[in-house]
This record gives sequence, structure tokens and C-alpha cells, in this order.
Amino acid sequence: MTHPIPFARMNGLGNEILVADLRGTAMRIEPEAARALAGRDETHFDQIMAIHDPATSGTFAFVRIINADGTEAGACGNGTRCVVQALAAETGVRDFVFETRAGLLEAFEREDGLLTVDMGLPRFGWRDIPLADEFADTRAIELQIGPIDAPILHSPSVASMGNPHAIFWVADDVWSYALDRFGPILENHPLFPDRANISIARVTSRQALEIRTWERGAGLTKACGSAACAAAVSAARTGRTGRTVAVTVPAGGELLIEWRGDDHVLMTGPAEWEWSGTLDPATGAFARDEAPAEARA
Repeated sequence: MTHPIPFARMNGLGNEILVADLRGTAMRIEPEAARALAGRDETHFDQIMAIHDPATSGTFAFVRIINADGTEAGACGNGTRCVVQALAAETGVRDFVFETRAGLLEAFEREDGLLTVDMGLPRFGWRDIPLADEFADTRAIELQIGPIDAPILHSPSVASMGNPHAIFWVADDVWSYALDRFGPILENHPLFPDRANISIARVTSRQALEIRTWERGAGLTKACGSAACAAAVSAARTGRTGRTVAVTVPAGGELLIEWRGDDHVLMTGPAEWEWSGTLDPATGAFARDEAPAEARA
């Protein structure tokens, strides 16, 4: 067994997150370990946020984001909020700059305990998302599922928030669609060479949306921060809402998304610590700490 590392099981509005601290080591969480952890009820996760020593001057840490299938993602807003809460509790620092595969992320803990992540700039160019085919206008592309003359879902908006997203707009209940069936098909559609996160979204007012998301590499999820951001900017871009919206996720909570005038997307919401332990980054073997949750409050 390799040297065990500390980790915490957390959640961001129900998005199941493991925050693993690999600072001071050269180890990485191997895909086999990630899949083993995801396969157990106790440690099942949507993403692992693996904290490494900083690779770039001026950053606090490099964060690798690992999906339940062992692949890597470029962005996870809910997971980043969990990282901020964990590190703020440990260090007393409230403002952070992290480096991820998708670039630099600024994040901070607010006075009221909520956490804000600057998710950066959305990308709308077909090569940037990326798409396999050229589309001049990515506010609505030609993609559908179901019969040609009566598609169940069609004409999604597409965008990148450090990872590719397709948002299908519907007028009725987002829960009335079999996303567990359509999600895997659309995630792996040939149009998306890097696969894609698939969301169903409904506008409930000029200031509010509700979404459900099939997350690339994770499946159905209770919340997806980058999907909430992609839906919010796409709603504003298509004239459905303004540039500040509350996005309701399947777990029942809300994320506040602000698409600022400088085009940066800010996401604000909570994070929750559940329990902590140690894990083997090579195998996924783990042990829970004996200390009660109150000791970390």
C-alpha cells in the first residue's frame, strides 16, 4: 500500500465530492483508485478534487478534477467550492487562486459562509467547445433525439465552461424527460469529440432557471456547477433571461450565477463537509477518521 493521504467527503448542493490532499507528495490518484472509490456507496462521488502543490507562482494549489469513471475534467464549480471551504477551515485564508487543467480559477469564502468561484470566460466558438462540425451560431445547433418529425429534445445551445456543455431548452417539467436514457447517447454523440455534459433546462422567470444534468464521466448528478453556469450564460445569450439568475438544481438548492460585464462568470453557493478519512491513491482503499463531525465544525 502506498502512503495514505487525507481526504474529506463533501457535497456542493448534493453534488458528491471527495477532496483529497496530495500536497507534499508526488502521488496522483490513479484511475483504478477513482473507479474503486466511486463503486462503493460510502465513497461514491461525482468528482474528486485532488489538491496538489502549486505548479505556477501566485497560485495556492494545482487541482486535478477526476470523474467517477477515472477520466479528468477541466472544471467543477461545486467541487471548487468544497475545496475553498476545506482549505479556509484549515488555513484561515479566504481568497484563493487555483490552477486547473482549464486554467486559473479565483475563489473566495464570503462573510455569510457562502462560497464564490470565478469560473472564467465562457467559450462559444465551435472549435473551442469543441464540436466535430462547424456551426456559425452555437446558440442553437442542429442536434436532436427522437423521431425526426417529432423530436423529444432538439436545438440545444452549446458552450464551454472549461468543459463542453449542451443545454436543451424545454417548456415543461425537466423531470418529465428520461435523461438517464438520453444522457449517455448524447454525451457520446459523434458531434462531441471530447464528449459533453448534457442538461435539460427550463426558464421559470427572467431571473431563474431549473436544470437537470447528465454529467460527462459521472452520469446523473444532483448538481453540476459548470452546467448551471453554461445554462445561465446560454439563457442570457438567447434572450431568455438577464445576466444574473438563480439556477435550481435537482437536489433542490440554488446557485446564483452572475455573467459580469467583463464576461467572467461568477457562481455562488454553499458547500457541506460530511466526514473525513484517509485513502490509498493507487488502490482506492480507505479508512474513516474516528473523530465526530463536530470536531471539524
